[in-house]
Amino acid sequence: MANTTKGQIGVTTENIFPVIKQFLYSDHEIFLRELVANAVDASQKLKALASAGAFKGETGELKVEIELDEKEKTLKIKDSGIGMTADEVDRYINQIAFSSAGEFLEKYKDQTNIIGHFGLGFYSAFMVARKVTIDTLSWQEGAEPVRWSCDGSPEFSMETGDKSARGTEITLFLDDESAEEFGSKGKIRSLLDKYCKFMPVPVVFGKKTEWKDGKSVETEEDEVVNSIVPVWTKAPSELKDEDYLEFYRALYPMEEDPMFWIHLNVDYPFKLTGVLYFPKIKERMSIDRNKIQLYCNQMFVTDHVDNIVPDFLTLLHGIIDSPDIPLNVSRSYLQSDANVKKISTYITKKVADRLEAIFNEQREQYEEKWDNIKLFIEYGMLSDEKFRERAMEFALLKNTEGKYFRIEDYRKAIEGSQTDKDKKTVFLYATDTDAQYASIEAAKNMGYDVLLMDCELDSHFVNMLEQKLNDCRFARVDSDTADKLVPKEDAEAPQMSDEEKKSLEELFKSVLPTGNEYMVEPVNLGENAAPVVLTQSEFMRRWREMSAMGGGMNFYGSMPESFEVKVNMQNPVIAKILADRENTGELLRQTVDLALLGKGMLKGKALAEFIARSEKLLG
Repeated sequence: MANTTKGQIGVTTENIFPVIKQFLYSDHEIFLRELVANAVDASQKLKALASAGAFKGETGELKVEIELDEKEKTLKIKDSGIGMTADEVDRYINQIAFSSAGEFLEKYKDQTNIIGHFGLGFYSAFMVARKVTIDTLSWQEGAEPVRWSCDGSPEFSMETGDKSARGTEITLFLDDESAEEFGSKGKIRSLLDKYCKFMPVPVVFGKKTEWKDGKSVETEEDEVVNSIVPVWTKAPSELKDEDYLEFYRALYPMEEDPMFWIHLNVDYPFKLTGVLYFPKIKERMSIDRNKIQLYCNQMFVTDHVDNIVPDFLTLLHGIIDSPDIPLNVSRSYLQSDANVKKISTYITKKVADRLEAIFNEQREQYEEKWDNIKLFIEYGMLSDEKFRERAMEFALLKNTEGKYFRIEDYRKAIEGSQTDKDKKTVFLYATDTDAQYASIEAAKNMGYDVLLMDCELDSHFVNMLEQKLNDCRFARVDSDTADKLVPKEDAEAPQMSDEEKKSLEELFKSVLPTGNEYMVEPVNLGENAAPVVLTQSEFMRRWREMSAMGGGMNFYGSMPESFEVKVNMQNPVIAKILADRENTGELLRQTVDLALLGKGMLKGKALAEFIARSEKLLG
């Protein structure tokens, strides 16, 4: 190539660079990822040519070198890959094959692999550079070096270069704004660590340093910033538990070790590899999402994988790598297509397979982990029908004694004693063993078993189970008196006129605290049972809790709390109050406050007054 060639880049609009800068690549920092990826591709292609016998020479040490000159505000990306001939530079760099930016975006918005087809990755350099040069020498025998230069306009120059070694060197002359943002070694290192940590070719940035004579000095050894063979690229048979744990610690240095992991590896009908970890959850409602990273051929793409990983699995940590996930032109956003749906289905199946295998093969260890993985599984069962069907075989219920049961096994265990008059098996549960201690003990004294349902999703989970399990219902252990939790026959109500019931209601409401709604109900509980018992409707309480968790039941969430005040007409204290209403006001208030105290509803001034009255009565 003897003469200098000048010309215009093959576009019919002069607005291509502003479009690339502002629209195609909204995140400017990915320019380095794109240029390093191109250099890695060039190195990998040379390996392929050598392996096929097309390239007969020595490949040498294939690596990508990054050089920053902070003073001159230049950044170089160098490789010793296949390089380019003048014709290839003209084809891949000069000819951006579209008639206008608007037409291009409209035409290709739904297609995949746009970058690879159109060479736009290189042009991300102009987001940060006022000028870009390419010095390249092809691997082909007899090839001449080429030097290409462009100042960010459609005009370029191309001439014979002076590069003597095979490969490509791209030099970015950073503009003033970009030099301030990206012109430091610390910033470049952070970008390389973010995007190029696992590239399959060594990426070198500077030299290693050592402490000598009281100061840090450079050595002759290259500083390689990436790990070229991460664990997900290896076969599971090659790896030990410690290999997976070390990788997790490198990804999440501030996290506790995970409970277990799933190695993904599929070649057909799509290619997907990766490792997903089940993290330990300290506080269940402060879970970090976006801890799964998406890679494409070991190049970081994004940590927002909502469109590819089922929502409940975004609670996991780890890596997914697939060249078959379609990305838009800047590789930053997932596009929706059939492959994405297939991959999502595959990941769900693999997670279910792994959980079921642990349940079947390591039941004791599975139960030990249950309190940590319960949130994942309940969330999955609530949000993914296929996962729910699988999980019914390995989801557990835990009772207040700390024993674990498969759902169907638990049903069989309690149906003899906890089947009500309507032939429904009643699953009793508590949400707080301390606050509901008295109710739990009363249920146990009736021969009932009580589950512990203290997960934030349990209101939704209980509702789902009621819909899926035939002839079953759930009742919180304090939703009624113990003898009515599993009614065996219709209860005999006290014989009272409507006027007497209204009078009783007015009497008790006169001493109940304001702000809530109360339904006063006369009941027969026996003379040894409590005089007054406060309960909450299972229906109303559950829907309020679901509303609080964003279940869409905002009508219930906005209503005041509702309580049922059950007045035991067979208790002597109630008989005494009703026999002399005018002189038993303090006894009435004390009796109601005692019921409120049992519900944790007596606080502040009301609690102080209750204590004072108690002391007076005792004195």
